[in-house]
Amino acid sequence: MKGLDSFTLDLKQCLQELEELEKLLNTNEQLKENQDILPFFKQRLHLSAFIGSYVPQIVRFNEIKHEFTFYGDFRADLVVGDSVNNTYCFIEFEDATQDSIFIDKGRSTSDWSPRFEHGFSQIIDWFWKIDDFKNTSLARSIFGSENIEFYGILVIGRDTFISPIDKARLTWRLNKVLVDSRKVICITFDQLARDIRDRLSLYPLIYEVESETQEVTSTDESDRS
Repeated sequence: MKGLDSFTLDLKQCLQELEELEKLLNTNEQLKENQDILPFFKQRLHLSAFIGSYVPQIVRFNEIKHEFTFYGDFRADLVVGDSVNNTYCFIEFEDATQDSIFIDKGRSTSDWSPRFEHGFSQIIDWFWKIDDFKNTSLARSIFGSENIEFYGILVIGRDTFISPIDKARLTWRLNKVLVDSRKVICITFDQLARDIRDRLSLYPLIYEVESETQEVTSTDESDRS
């Protein structure tokens, strides 16, 4: 079984790939997992890696793998990791269609969709499998450690298809339902694009602050001399 691939994140390339995601969302009302979504992210490693920014312990984004097989039984669409912090994020992509999260059956309350339940259950199975193999030599051969921290993200649906009441239901479920004492992060593709843009926008601010600090320090040293 192969482990993850080493990776170096390029923020400028990530921004370019984000713009391509935004264009994809703006020009397509609905997207299919196998036809549209998986091929798109496979070709955009920097954008894929930055999805790991939802996990605070993933700082380096230095390991990545699309279509990662779990000990021969299950497969994650994407894994992003920080090998120094031994922390990994396992990501499931589902359709971005009208019925991806909820299905309207003509009642006052819509039903949870089979697609959503399938994606959520996939993550539960991953957590079980990872826990079952922790503290084994096989885990060390894959992740470089016998005991890792791990998180799950489900990316599914579009904002435009979720009513305010259904959004509240989704938020409540994700805040209250824990899997092995862990929350499963669930976001739409629209939310994913917004969050990544917001996070990338902070990097120039950090560099500006560092530059200003260096200028102040240089000026102070010049005055003292």
